[in-house]
Formats: sequence, structure tokens, C-alpha cells
Amino acid sequence: MAEAETEKYEEMVLEVETNVQGTFARICGLKDVTISRSAQLDTDEIPDCDDESKPFSVSKEVRSVDVKVSTTGVWAQQSHGTLTDWFYSGQAKNVRVGNLNAAVGDTEYESGPALLTSLSNQRTKGKSVSAQLEIEFVGTPARSAKA
Repeated sequence: MAEAETEKYEEMVLEVETNVQGTFARICGLKDVTISRSAQLDTDEIPDCDDESKPFSVSKEVRSVDVKVSTTGVWAQQSHGTLTDWFYSGQAKNVRVGNLNAAVGDTEYESGPALLTSLSNQRTKGKSVSAQLEIEFVGTPARSAKA
């Protein structure tokens, strides 16, 4: 039996485009990143024309694809300006999520414009201030294969 080839923590990345177009940087302080991909479906019931007493057949088709990123970590001063400016601008920034351990030809990056839809901080005595972010891609991200 072959053992699964896994990905290390630092090989799954979340990066945001800097002020230099085409240059991406990781958001400092994030420890946990969850990428959620979902499909919204259209469902229809199809009758059997030969025997209407039979249960309907159910047909499903994908209407749209939605990709979101949820993150938690510590509130790092290195990211303070970038994150607060992004949130209050209400504008999309180019974001990419990467699977740096992807095999050649497999998707290495999913990228595109995204909105910072939630930015939360929490303080607990004796601990660093924490951060929680929700990022939602505007449309379906483009997929780039590893060369």
C-alpha cells in the first residue's frame, strides 16, 4: 500500500497582491487558513412519461461556484495597515491561494479579485490580540497549473 503524499503547513499559502502589481505577499500573523469551495445547484424533477406513477427523477446542474477563505491568527502590526485599508476601501484586491506541493500539471494557484468581507479582532488578558478574516472571491478564481 502506498503512503499518502501530504502537504506541509507552509505549502498551503494565502497571498494578497501588494501595491506593486503582480507581486503577492502573505498576510503576517495568520496561523489557520480554511479554503471553502462550494457549488450552488439548480434542481429539477423530471417525470417518467411512460409511467407517471413512478417517482420523479431528479436532475441537478451547477449554477455557480463560490470560493471563500476563513483565517485566524494573531493581529500583526505588519498587516494592520494593509488589512484595515482593504476592508474600509470596500474594493476587491487580487488574492491567490496556493498549493505549493502540487504535482506538475495540477493546480498550484487559485487566484482572482476578492473582497475582505469580515475583519474581527479579540483581546484576552495575557494573550496577543487575535484576528479573524473572511475573504470571498468575486467570481470563480482562475486556476494556474504548476509548471
